[in-house]
Amino acid sequence: MAPSDKKLGLWTTTSLVVGNMIGAGVFLMPAALASYGSVSLLGWIFSGIGAFLIARVFANLSKMLPAATGGPYAYTHHSLGDFAGFLIAWGYYISTACANAVISISFVGALSTFFPILAYNNTLEISTALGATWFLSWVNTRGITTSGRVQLLTTILKLTPLFIVAVGGLFFIRLENFHPFNSTGTSTFAAISISASTALYAFVGVESATIPAGSVADPGKTIARATMLGLLVATIVYLLGSISVMGIIPPKQLQISVTPYADAAVVMWGNNARYWVSGGIAIAAFGALNGWTLMQGQIPFAAANDKLLPSVFAKRNKAGVPYVGILVSAVLVSIFISMNYTKGLVEQYKFLLLLATLTTLVPYAFCAAAYIIARIEKVSFKASGWLSAIVLFVLAFSFSLWAIWGIGQEAVALGFLLLLAGIPFYALIIYKNKKGA
Repeated sequence: MAPSDKKLGLWTTTSLVVGNMIGAGVFLMPAALASYGSVSLLGWIFSGIGAFLIARVFANLSKMLPAATGGPYAYTHHSLGDFAGFLIAWGYYISTACANAVISISFVGALSTFFPILAYNNTLEISTALGATWFLSWVNTRGITTSGRVQLLTTILKLTPLFIVAVGGLFFIRLENFHPFNSTGTSTFAAISISASTALYAFVGVESATIPAGSVADPGKTIARATMLGLLVATIVYLLGSISVMGIIPPKQLQISVTPYADAAVVMWGNNARYWVSGGIAIAAFGALNGWTLMQGQIPFAAANDKLLPSVFAKRNKAGVPYVGILVSAVLVSIFISMNYTKGLVEQYKFLLLLATLTTLVPYAFCAAAYIIARIEKVSFKASGWLSAIVLFVLAFSFSLWAIWGIGQEAVALGFLLLLAGIPFYALIIYKNKKGA
C-alpha cells in the first residue's frame, strides 16, 4: 500500500462522490421534470430520502469493512459469496463503460456551444469524444492522487455555475411558474412516485467513495463522511437548482428547453451567461468521466484479487494503479462511442444503455442485504442498535426494489439478460480455479 500522503483525503474523496453524481445530465433534469408540475420538487425530496438510506448503508459498510476495495462488489462478495460478487462486478463494470460513452458524448455536446462545428461534423465529434476518453484513461494511470486532484478541481468548477444559478435564481422566481402543481392527470402520490423515479438517476454514484477504499486515508472514517457529505452537497444543488429554474422559466417553455440552466442564466444576466453555464456542463461531464474511469480500474482489480476475474486485472503499474481494467474499459467505451455515430448500430447502442441503467441499481439491493449480514457477523445480537439496523436494511432494500421497478419492465428484462450473460464466464473462471488448485 502507498503511504497515507499518497492516498485520497476527505475532500478529494467527497469530490469523487459529488463529481460522479453530478454529471452533464443534471443540467437537463429541470426540463425532464417540468411536465409533472411543481409536484416534482417533492419527487426530489423523496428520491433524496431514498438516496440517504442507500448512503447510510454504504457508510456503515465502510466502517465495518474499511479495507474492502471495490465498494459494492467487495461488500457483496464478503457477505453473499463468489457468485453474487461476480454478478455485481460483471454488471457494474460493463454498465459503467456504457455510461462513460454517454458522458463522453455529452461532453462533446457541451463543447459545441463554443465550437459549433462539433454539432454537425461527425469525424470531429467522435475524435473529441475518443480523445477525452483516452486522455482521462491516461490521467488515471498516473496515480490515484493525480486522478483525485483532477476530480477535486473539476468538481469545484462544475459546482460554481450550479450554485450561482441555484442560489441567485431564488431572487428571480415568479410564483405563477409553479402552477399547475400536478399536471400528470394522476393522483399526487402517483405524480410524486414517477417524478421521484426520474430524479433518482441523479443520485447514482453515491457509492463512489467506497470503491477505491484501499487508496483512501483512514477509510473507516473518511469514506463514511465523504459519502454523506457528498450526498448532502448534491441534494442541495439539485433541489435549489430545480426550484430556481422552475421558478424562472414558465412551465410550457421549460418542458421543451434543451438547456434549462443556461436559459435561466440568460433571464438573470443576459445572453453571455449561456456560455459560462455551457462551460459548466462541459466541466461536469469531464469530471464525471474522470471519476467513473477511476472506478473502472478498482472494481476488476478487487475481483481479480479474489480470483473471480483473470489475474491480469490485478496487475499494477509503477504508480500502483490497476491499469488493465482502465485500458479495457477505454476500449469498450470507444466501441460504444463509435456505435453512437454509426446509423446502423444506433438501436444497439440504445439497447446497451438500457442494460447500463439496471446494472447500476442492482448493487444497491445486494449491498442492503450485505449490510445486515455483515452486521450479524460484526456485532452481537445482545448489543444495542439492532432495531435501527433492521429498519435501515428493510427501507434501503425496499427502496432499491422500487427504484429497479421504476425504470420499466423492458430495462429490467434486458438487465437481467446481461447479468445472466456473465454466467458462462463465471463457470469458466471457477473451472480454471479448481483445475489450478
